[in-house]
Amino acid sequence: MKTTNTGSATYEGLGKGGKGHVSTGSGALPAQPYGFQTRFEDEPGTNPEELIAAAHASCFTMALSFKLAEAGHTDGSVVTHAEVTLEKDDAGFKVTKSALSAKGKVPGLDQAKFEELAKEAKEGCPISRLLDTEITLETKFEG
Repeated sequence: MKTTNTGSATYEGLGKGGKGHVSTGSGALPAQPYGFQTRFEDEPGTNPEELIAAAHASCFTMALSFKLAEAGHTDGSVVTHAEVTLEKDDAGFKVTKSALSAKGKVPGLDQAKFEELAKEAKEGCPISRLLDTEITLETKFEG
């Protein structure tokens, strides 16, 4: 199976004074504002790292839900928070880390098995595989 998804961005003006809009091809994220102020200051809007965090959290959560289903579980919930770190070095800015924090509640499952399946999900998640960065995983299980 192969799927292709799209996104687009526009930017009017240049550098810090510019402002842009980012959209997803599906229309789920229509023309959201972004720019220097939404990335490094407190102006409302989004930024590329926030979008990567949302993509990583959603990808991992779905991968873990499939791992749980493959292990025979039919009910439960998983909530994941992703924190993406952007740092500047001599070469410029780079995403250096994506920290996943997952909470699960699945009847009939214990903490050890949840951690094992979460680790497998992290390693198999397409967004984890895409990121050339440190990826950490913290789990909390509510049996």
